Amino acid sequence: MRSVPLKQLTQRLDWKRFVPPLVLLALFLVLVVRLNQVEKVPLISREGQTFEKGVVTEILQDNLQPNGTRVGEQVVRVRMTSGELKGQEIETTSSSGFLFGAPCTVGMRVVVMQSVAGDTVVSSVYSQDRELQIICFVALYLLALCAIGGWQGAKGALSLVFTFACIIWVYLPMVYRGWSPFWSAVLVCAVTTVVSMWLLGGPTRKTLVATAGTVAGVVMAGVFASLFSFSTGVTGWNVSDIESLMTLWSTSGIQVGGLLFSGLLISALGAMMDVGMSIASAMAEIQGQSPDISRADLFRAGMRVGRDMMGTDSNTLILAFAGGSVSMLVLDYAYDLPWLQIINSNNIGIAIMQGLSGSFGVILSVPATVAIATVLYTLPARSRAAAGPEA
Repeated sequence: MRSVPLKQLTQRLDWKRFVPPLVLLALFLVLVVRLNQVEKVPLISREGQTFEKGVVTEILQDNLQPNGTRVGEQVVRVRMTSGELKGQEIETTSSSGFLFGAPCTVGMRVVVMQSVAGDTVVSSVYSQDRELQIICFVALYLLALCAIGGWQGAKGALSLVFTFACIIWVYLPMVYRGWSPFWSAVLVCAVTTVVSMWLLGGPTRKTLVATAGTVAGVVMAGVFASLFSFSTGVTGWNVSDIESLMTLWSTSGIQVGGLLFSGLLISALGAMMDVGMSIASAMAEIQGQSPDISRADLFRAGMRVGRDMMGTDSNTLILAFAGGSVSMLVLDYAYDLPWLQIINSNNIGIAIMQGLSGSFGVILSVPATVAIATVLYTLPARSRAAAGPEA
């Protein structure tokens, strides 16, 4: 195999095509840095409180009962592996609660909560240390995605990382600064859709179609949720943790009423991206195999593809939201609540709104994506060249 000199390879590459993405990336990073320069209002005093890692070396007093249950607290000895007491062994307690504490065994890695006041140190086991396991499972998932999906899987993993980065470092700071959660979610969904589609499909008409169809579906889901809220009176102020959110509203000015709707858009984004890209790819293949196909025939073919996806993806969203409400449904069933109480409860109304609104967006994104693809894929040759390369 004849090797290509580095100078010749450099000349072959069109570096100008990388300039716009790099400029946009630089601007995006500047935006992220500016957004995260915010001082958070302390809601509770954490002075002197730290969370450190340790390893259980001895069980001094166990709370295991003969019937296998745990009552009260364990007294354990822990060798600290981080913090000011690193390398030292301390005696602490671990409660038997379901939310805090851990059933400690010798050798278990735990997180110890320490509260320091002068020379007095009060500590307790907060939970089992799960950091390493979580990182390993995430790495395993990304490795499987790249190994099975190849280069496309690697780009999908990169788009997933970018999406979560946008939620953490763009969406959350915007909401904390008092921006509308709904429009912040729309912006984040639009940005992540553009980047994800560009990574997966490149600068093609197929990418443009998939992006436009996804954004259209997200907006439609938001519109339907707003109509549902207006007609039923179910709002973001009816969520179960409203008391805690009211503290944020009074101290930081966060528009907590819009959090429910913004979460709905982010939850439905994945399904809409799947619909948008699948329809765009299928219609690009149809048009590529039959270049002389009419717009009417191409539209009908796209709708047939979309109908096959519509049922499964809408069911996916409804089942996802229903699965998140299983605990509530089991409690309602066990208490044998009357129908009028169940159907008119805020929690049930919110779950129905989330499932139906997301599915409504998926359903309407199908004709929107098909219509956009029909127009762009059948443009005259000159207009097509101006719109972008072939899919």
